[in-house]
Amino acid sequence: MEPKRIREGYLVKKGSMFNTWKPMWVVLLEDGIEFYKKKSDNSPKGMIPLKGSTLTSPCQDFGKRMFVFKITTTKQQDHFFQAAFLEERDAWVRDIKKAIKCIEGGQKFARKSTRRSIRLPETIDLGALYLSMKDTEKGIKELNLEKDKKIFNHCFTGNCVIDWLVSNQSVRNRQEGLMIASSLLNEGYLQPAGDMSKSAVDGTAEHPFLDNPDAFYYFPDSGFFCEENSSDDDVILKEEFRGVIIKQGCLLKQGHRRKNWKVRKFILREDPAYLHYYDPAGGEDPLGAIHLRGCVVTSVESNSDGRKSEEENLFEIITADEVHYFLQAATPKERTEWIKAIQVASRTGK
Repeated sequence: MEPKRIREGYLVKKGSMFNTWKPMWVVLLEDGIEFYKKKSDNSPKGMIPLKGSTLTSPCQDFGKRMFVFKITTTKQQDHFFQAAFLEERDAWVRDIKKAIKCIEGGQKFARKSTRRSIRLPETIDLGALYLSMKDTEKGIKELNLEKDKKIFNHCFTGNCVIDWLVSNQSVRNRQEGLMIASSLLNEGYLQPAGDMSKSAVDGTAEHPFLDNPDAFYYFPDSGFFCEENSSDDDVILKEEFRGVIIKQGCLLKQGHRRKNWKVRKFILREDPAYLHYYDPAGGEDPLGAIHLRGCVVTSVESNSDGRKSEEENLFEIITADEVHYFLQAATPKERTEWIKAIQVASRTGK
């Protein structure tokens, strides 16, 4: 009997021979992890046995790379994977940890007994706390803050974070709040913005996080950017990044010239409604943007040449300027979710 498939999807994997990161179709089985160059490939490029392996998450061996986790095998071989966003990484980590535990205990993998995530300290779940902090109604309010003739967009101050933790009863006092905020910062849930907060992270202050109204921070997927405000000639940059992120993940995108398909990380924002796509293996700047206001998005069964396609789960976006984009989801459900989210953004966003 073939091992049960527990989870599958696109992750970015670091090469074992060279320091290169490439998107792979990854399949978690009960006894190991297989990774393929493409979802449609019949044979994997490699397999990682889970018996006796250990998992490290978050893994911060690579500086600015976020949402990375590491699997170390019994032969002390390290395998590094990067997810597109926090919730995706945590879902993979939970299932891999449980699969390893099931192997050790001679048990079958079963969803109903999924363990609660590891908490640091005992009463705090950093992942859940991060999601609460991002809640649009009850979370920390993102502001446009000005300092040293610069405007920091989608930002908040260090003392606001501590205030929120105390008022939300997540901590007992500000000192405990400082410890939790430092943990959130160290694990990548918060990012420093501005010289003061960056200096603290680099070790010039007693704590990596500062309970200070002049120390600025932001959520890693909030659309943060900084702009100069020193002259009348300054232009408001990156207007399209102001929208709230409503969906993100990896899809296949067909190129406009070569018609080849490549894995891209997509981030969907509303008001203004944009779908930005990135190289999932790295790079903070998008490769392109699709303005969704007034667009049409539909499922398709043929490619851009009008011929029946062998690929499944295709959909097409036609912008108001009549530019056509062909994308491919991994499953019918995922395609439906993307289409619905894009339709909402196209109607409500600017």
